[in-house]
This record gives sequence, structure tokens and C-alpha cells, in this order.
Amino acid sequence: MSKLRRFLVISLVISIAGAGLPQPAQAAMLATERAIAATDAAAGAARARIATLLERRDLQAQLEARGVNAAEVKARVAALTDQEAAQLAERIDQLPAGADAGGALISALLIIFIVLLITDILGVTKVFPFTRPIK
Repeated sequence: MSKLRRFLVISLVISIAGAGLPQPAQAAMLATERAIAATDAAAGAARARIATLLERRDLQAQLEARGVNAAEVKARVAALTDQEAAQLAERIDQLPAGADAGGALISALLIIFIVLLITDILGVTKVFPFTRPIK
């Protein structure tokens, strides 16, 4: 066995064996005030994120185009519970930013073309008449 392979095998054995060992952990009591403060801070951050988005001109223009008054939206956001505000901020973060269906379609077609071209060149398929297999 070469020295490099031997070194790699020993390293893998040690790392796999080490992964099964218990890791140290710490536990402590959490004061109620501290838990409430953390929850309030998270809710405040969610409300601030939503308020920042509502201040954007493009969003306000979209709201007005749909017949919604921006002041009414701000009032409704202010009336949300902490949990609802956190859920709304989380859903906003999960939405795709600038989703472009046309661009995604073109990208998918380009990837399919490249995969078929490579398989044609390797001789696995014969889709394109302008390619010659390597074999």
C-alpha cells in the first residue's frame, strides 16, 4: 500500500471513530425574563424587517396598483401579534427574490443541451447529427 493511501486510510479511520465520540455540552437554567426578552427582540426584528420592506417605493407602487393604501397596510402590520409578525417575516425570507421564469427555462434548456451534447460526443447517445463520437 502506498504511503499516501495508508495516510488517507488512517486519517479516515481516525475521523470516523472520532465522529462517534460524545461531544461536550453545557446546560444551564434560563431565567424567564431573559426568555421573554429574547422573544421580544426576535419579534421586534421581524416587525422592523417588515416595516423596512413597506418603506420601499417599488413595493408601495405595487400596493397602489392593486388598490391598497400603504397606510392601511402599515396599520395592519402594527396590529399583528408577535408570532404572526415572525411568521410573515419568515415567509418573506423564503420567497424567491426576483424570480425569473424565462431565465430559469432558458437555463434548464441550456443544461439539457450541454448534457446531450456531451453524451453524443462520448458516444452514449446520437441526438445531434453534427457531432462525432470519440470512439
